[in-house]
Amino acid sequence: MATSSSAELSKAVKQQYMDLPQGDKVQIMYVWIDGTGEGLRCKTRTQDSEPKSIEELPEWNFDGSSTYQSEGSNSDMYLIPSAMFRDPFRKDPNKLVLCEVLKYNRKPAETNLRLTCNKVMDMVENQVPWFGMEQEYTILGTDGHPFGWPNNGFPGPQGPYYCGVGSDKAYGRDIVEAHYRACLYAGVMICGTNAEVMPAQWEFQVGPCEGISMGDHLWAARFILHRVCEDFGVVASFDPKPIPGNWNGAGCHTNFSTKEMREEGGLKAIEESIERLGKRHSYHIRAYDPKGGLDNARRLTGHHETSNIHEFSAGVANRGASIRIPRTVGQEKKGYFEDRRPSANCDPYAVTEAIIRTCLLSEEGDEPVDY
Repeated sequence: MATSSSAELSKAVKQQYMDLPQGDKVQIMYVWIDGTGEGLRCKTRTQDSEPKSIEELPEWNFDGSSTYQSEGSNSDMYLIPSAMFRDPFRKDPNKLVLCEVLKYNRKPAETNLRLTCNKVMDMVENQVPWFGMEQEYTILGTDGHPFGWPNNGFPGPQGPYYCGVGSDKAYGRDIVEAHYRACLYAGVMICGTNAEVMPAQWEFQVGPCEGISMGDHLWAARFILHRVCEDFGVVASFDPKPIPGNWNGAGCHTNFSTKEMREEGGLKAIEESIERLGKRHSYHIRAYDPKGGLDNARRLTGHHETSNIHEFSAGVANRGASIRIPRTVGQEKKGYFEDRRPSANCDPYAVTEAIIRTCLLSEEGDEPVDY
């Protein structure tokens, strides 16, 4: 099993230094999405006191030519603090801060999808939109081989691994437990976790989150997962189809409801939203992975609990549909629905914005409306 060299360094020696008092100073780690739309970057600065709100944090900058976000001759990019969490690695009073990225001219960077998402969320605030996202991922060695898989072959076929228990069924639970506890410490709205269908594949769920906080909390949870995996010397992959063939892909199923949907008779509003989604399938497919649907094409084949990427479908308790209405929702005539199309490497800001535009702002056609 290939693990990173830094994971082999003595954690006990490191802990001697981490136990040293830091005085009144506070370490603030700024985190942002890079030019790939998938990768995360971070750097740290010192503050004289613990910030109590995001407003107390200064803007900062970085070299965008080294993050696929600008050219070297005009490389300064601005970091705008947007959401603050407790730091589970350095612990209190230190902070993690998720930032938006602006270009030299103060316009949003191409992969800063938070700005428009926030604007759209503000427009429907009175409908109280809730989201819950189910983030699947695969644990890999540094050589790209799935964690725990035989070096020159495959494990037994899928069947015993989903929610499995035991060394021959659950691969890498230490990482999952560490990540879960770190998210709880940080204040991330993580609400569950389970082993997935493919061995070395896991899922965690974040929510319910209202509006823009869905994207903030999922990106924070992803960052924490990458850092936990770094400590263990392995890699967390959000590739939607990491292993070709008869193995499940990885998605980011997105659950959605409004105040109206959650109240008595809300099923009518749910069905109306699903009807609107059905008329705008290609727009959503483009928004649901960072490559405009190309990544998802490897996953949404109509097999392995997915729908076909070219067709829209909906059904009660149907995991082979684009949209699933949970059975309890069908019975109680209120609740939420699940969009099963987003890929594991989707940008949650893009996904939640697209759902709001189609379901609540009643947009039609292949392009988003400019407000």
